Amino acid sequence: MRELLGRLGARFEEAGYTVEGVRETLGPVAGGALARDEIVPALRATTDGSTLAELIRLFWLQVPVAASRLPGLAGDLVEAGLATLDGESADELFPVFHVEPVESVLGSGHLGYVVSDLKVRPGEGRLPRPDHVVGTGGAATSLARLVIHKPVDNVLDLGTGCGVQVLHLADPAVRPKPGRITATDINPRALKLAEKSFALSRLDGVELLEGSLLEPVRDRRFDLIVSNPPFVVGPPESGFTYRESGMHGDEFCSRLVAEAPALLTEGGTVQLLANWLHIQGEPWQERVGAWVGAAGCDAWVVQRDVQDPAEYAELWLRDSAEAGTPEHGRRYKEWLDYFDARKVEAVGFGWITLRMAGSNRPAVRIEELRHTVDQPVGAYANAVLDGLVAAREFSTACGRVDGLEQIRLRSAAGLVQEQIGPPGDEHPERILLRQTGGLRRAAGVGTAEAGLAGVCDGSLPLAPLLDAIAQLMDMDGDQIRAHAAAVLPELIADGFFEVASLG
Repeated sequence: MRELLGRLGARFEEAGYTVEGVRETLGPVAGGALARDEIVPALRATTDGSTLAELIRLFWLQVPVAASRLPGLAGDLVEAGLATLDGESADELFPVFHVEPVESVLGSGHLGYVVSDLKVRPGEGRLPRPDHVVGTGGAATSLARLVIHKPVDNVLDLGTGCGVQVLHLADPAVRPKPGRITATDINPRALKLAEKSFALSRLDGVELLEGSLLEPVRDRRFDLIVSNPPFVVGPPESGFTYRESGMHGDEFCSRLVAEAPALLTEGGTVQLLANWLHIQGEPWQERVGAWVGAAGCDAWVVQRDVQDPAEYAELWLRDSAEAGTPEHGRRYKEWLDYFDARKVEAVGFGWITLRMAGSNRPAVRIEELRHTVDQPVGAYANAVLDGLVAAREFSTACGRVDGLEQIRLRSAAGLVQEQIGPPGDEHPERILLRQTGGLRRAAGVGTAEAGLAGVCDGSLPLAPLLDAIAQLMDMDGDQIRAHAAAVLPELIADGFFEVASLG
């Protein structure tokens, strides 16, 4: 069967059934409509009878096609269990699974295929089965873009589902030597479909293990652990394995953050998506901060979105095609009652990255970034963690008597300066440093920091640069030095300055 699936994957590629091929065939209008679960424009765009068009209709749009339109393929699709023949003429080919191509997060090419259960669209009158295996989507793509780009010897995909993260982990453009890959899931159907995904993609050597949370690998160590876990917070009785753990509140994510670092090698990294509750009277930063504080790792937590309880319930009721059904009102009320009982004001969604640094003073950053950032984040995520550590070390070095005489900084690449105030004013009301790439942060700075950003290239220690700035500003040198020691750590942590040397 594996050999047959491998041949089918090669045939799909020959036909152009790749993300790029689908994108070009559908065009922006039909593609945009499909993203809204409207398939009519896509059906109109796939009527030329080509093998590519028929594969799109069968496996992406999930409509039957004539077997005669896929000569040499139809029989193999049925034998592989990806499609079935039906209809009075026995010529109608129906999809058994949703089969979709996957491309590199770098946009550098086709990676393979993932096999998942057929999508359940609103209005079809059916719900996902409890052990439904979901395909690739927005959350899976977000995680793939977040994962750090660095060679690793031993990787774990926790809760692999259809196996999409494994394809990204094995992407040679991102990770030339991905090493050994282990994938786990509590759902045995997910592991079976992931195995089909890997066979179609001609990806060998992936270890598949069944079990909950970290149980299958408790005695192992990994250089990289990634997880798109069942983070959805709601009534435990909902019962969709792919999105809900059955634990109360955000306990699953908090446990994963607390327990996963024990499986890391020195310098190893955990990266996951998570939801967390905004509880009345309890800042979310403190709540999630307690999770990562117990982990003992350098940590970077980013809140990317926030929804109120009603929005959140509506999102996941649409996801499971319950919106518009006779049970919709009852289910909606259950979700809202569940949140009210726990004094939940909102639910946050974001990224958590932990790195085992072997330090008794982990560097931790918890923040909200709602604006657009450069993708993939994984290309510079490690540098963000390095910046947090460097900011901590800079503060320590500043405490030495000769600290500023030894420290050398350089301005980060891609900075621009903006002055806000009346045109031609020599004394602007506000000065901004703005990053033109990466996380695209902006920071209000004083004249001293702005001046330092213009001359700081790592060639000179901070002390003479700050003394020169003090002289130009007609200010006391000691005052400028004290100000720099106070404000520069935050600017280093934010990526506006980099530590070239601490002496």
